[in-house]
Amino acid sequence: MSGAAGPLHAPERPLAAMILAAGRGERMRPLTDSVPKPLLEVGGEPLIERHLRALKRAGIVRITINLAWLGPLIRARLGDGARFGLSIRYSEEKPQALETAGGIFRALPGLLPGPFAVVNGDIYSDYPFEQLCIGAGADAHLVLVPNPPQHPGGDFGLENGLAVAHAHRPHTFSGIAVYRSSFFDGCVDGVFPLRPLLLRSMQARRCSAELYAGKWEDVGTPERLRALNTATGVQFPA
Repeated sequence: MSGAAGPLHAPERPLAAMILAAGRGERMRPLTDSVPKPLLEVGGEPLIERHLRALKRAGIVRITINLAWLGPLIRARLGDGARFGLSIRYSEEKPQALETAGGIFRALPGLLPGPFAVVNGDIYSDYPFEQLCIGAGADAHLVLVPNPPQHPGGDFGLENGLAVAHAHRPHTFSGIAVYRSSFFDGCVDGVFPLRPLLLRSMQARRCSAELYAGKWEDVGTPERLRALNTATGVQFPA
């Protein structure tokens, strides 16, 4: 499919979503020695449950969650999704986590047909998923955010609705995106990262993007988790 129509032409909303929950959370240790990072709580609510409720409000009810580190705890907590009004399936990654792109690719059959959203399980945001969409000329759409203090160099630029690899003022990739199956053309099951595929899509001018200026935090360390809980009025254990 040619990108000539423009990345925002005839936008489509995602029909399903994947929440990335397989990671070990090394920087969050020792908390993640016994609790998977997506089950850590902000304001008394596990991060992953916040995503599930936001996706349900947006009408995205078919959810896939990938599992590796402490995966049985996530499965036991969330079940089949019925109590959230969702249908949840799980994608197991054994004997090791497959990295972001490898994990999405393995789960791909359960995410089709149509475009699908992907959300990092360890972020905290008020992004309105009901506005998330992808244009007919794009095979990926990224939500970018202003650079946080811990990541001042950013990741990608935004030019005329397209994500670009190099920019004078890059922004940070939020971990929220929409993909089409064509984004993964040529991939095979295994461990592989997302960035090379994003760069390929950007080079082909098939990766659109938007800049979101609302609430967003990468809950990557105990200190950031403590700060978020303090902001919500919840005491964080020492």
